[in-house]
Amino acid sequence: MPKTAPDGGAPDLLLTGVHQPDDMTPCDILLSGGRVAAIAPAGSHATVPPGTRRVEFDGRFVIPGLWDEHVHMNQWALTLGRVDLSGAASAREAAAVVGAHVGGVRDGGASSGGRTLVGVGFRDAVWADAPSLELLDGTTGGVPVALISHDLHCVWLNSAAAVRYGVNPGPDGLLREEPAFALTRELGRLPDSDVDALVRSAGAAAAAQGIVGIVDLEMVWNRDPWLRRIADGFDSFRVEAGVYPQDLDRAVAEGMRTGQQVPGGAGLLSVGPLKVLIDGSLNTRTAYCVDPYPHGGRGLLTVSESELLDLLGRARDTGFVPAVHAIGDGANEVALNAFAAAGVKGRIEHAQFVRRQDFARFGELGLTASVQPAHALDDRDAADANWAGRTDRAFPLRSLLDAGATLALGSDAPVAPLEPWTTMSAATTRARGDGREPWHPEQALTRREALAASARGRCRIRVGDPADVVVLEGDPLTVDDAAFAAMPVAATLVAGRFSFGG
Repeated sequence: MPKTAPDGGAPDLLLTGVHQPDDMTPCDILLSGGRVAAIAPAGSHATVPPGTRRVEFDGRFVIPGLWDEHVHMNQWALTLGRVDLSGAASAREAAAVVGAHVGGVRDGGASSGGRTLVGVGFRDAVWADAPSLELLDGTTGGVPVALISHDLHCVWLNSAAAVRYGVNPGPDGLLREEPAFALTRELGRLPDSDVDALVRSAGAAAAAQGIVGIVDLEMVWNRDPWLRRIADGFDSFRVEAGVYPQDLDRAVAEGMRTGQQVPGGAGLLSVGPLKVLIDGSLNTRTAYCVDPYPHGGRGLLTVSESELLDLLGRARDTGFVPAVHAIGDGANEVALNAFAAAGVKGRIEHAQFVRRQDFARFGELGLTASVQPAHALDDRDAADANWAGRTDRAFPLRSLLDAGATLALGSDAPVAPLEPWTTMSAATTRARGDGREPWHPEQALTRREALAASARGRCRIRVGDPADVVVLEGDPLTVDDAAFAAMPVAATLVAGRFSFGG
């Protein structure tokens, strides 16, 4: 029988005949006790611990396991059963797509208590026409319909859904920011068994792409659902479960702090950062900016500077790493000022639009820029329209890295897919392979930098590392761009246990 690790974890494994990136010397890697125990030239392990399982990988490449640093896991999983509106080029087209799906739920309309039809992924910032209650009512009738924008900051309703959920969206049918978040949470209130099944499926798909961990920033009390899932057998990846300000008192009372392993989490669940949203989004034109938008207004600062400073002080004093959502250049300035005043390190989530004079402050303050490279491609048209003439400092990966920021790559799923190779491809090419020229290629990362920013600073496996390992069919540093974007994964291991392949 294979030897079991002292902590009751995975049995010892010897991965044989593998290569590290950009290194054609084959090696063997011993995984023991949830760690990388040894790395030696291939075939040199004359003796290994009794019962060690040997797995031959025949010249494939190994890298440290990949993390997605910003996920809304429930919302990502729920997209699997919702109407995809990402391809709609106008409000009228989106309404027509939804109308085509209405027949399946028409018999269970609002009056009979039937289910709400939910769509996801629309991008009204680049539409020539505008959403309206009348337009959506015209294609959906009495079936409640709620459409969630791709950035999660806006929901477009018809009249039946407005009545069902007791909201008053106005003639445009739109809810923005906190009212949109509240309704999105309500739309996700399905039976636990249903949501957990979708999460399990989405988790398996992520593991198949090399994901070994996520920072889950779902806008709910997130610890207990993950404990339930893990107790029910979920083991696809590690989870750092974020906390929001409304739950901070509860978390502190229960002795939680960022980085703490959660009892009962099988070594997979730990406490994540304190997530604070201080502005909106580009698509909704609520990202807080220094200069006005073409339509007027500077966006929304949803947390005042003094409130943010108080929250960062509480985070510092209670052991939480703050993660501040800041998209507009005005919001990033506010966040940087608060980090400086509070004397605490942490993360700025998104950092999509930054004043030139603020880049150096990321490095000076020791901050992590938790960025989502795919957004640069998804939102390039919206950025060009709303930040015209200033997009050389939009989605500024190279500028942030060169200024000394620590980069952490993620997807913001469901805003972009939970696909690490799509994320890294966007970071390194600033293009999507659709014939369009790269967008501000001067802001691109190298492959090595993108891998490190996706694996918590590492692109090679070292002795003593967690035994979170991905086995690839090609060398990620030398394959062409198309192969890199669609990199085949042969196996993924979490704490020395296969979560995919093997």
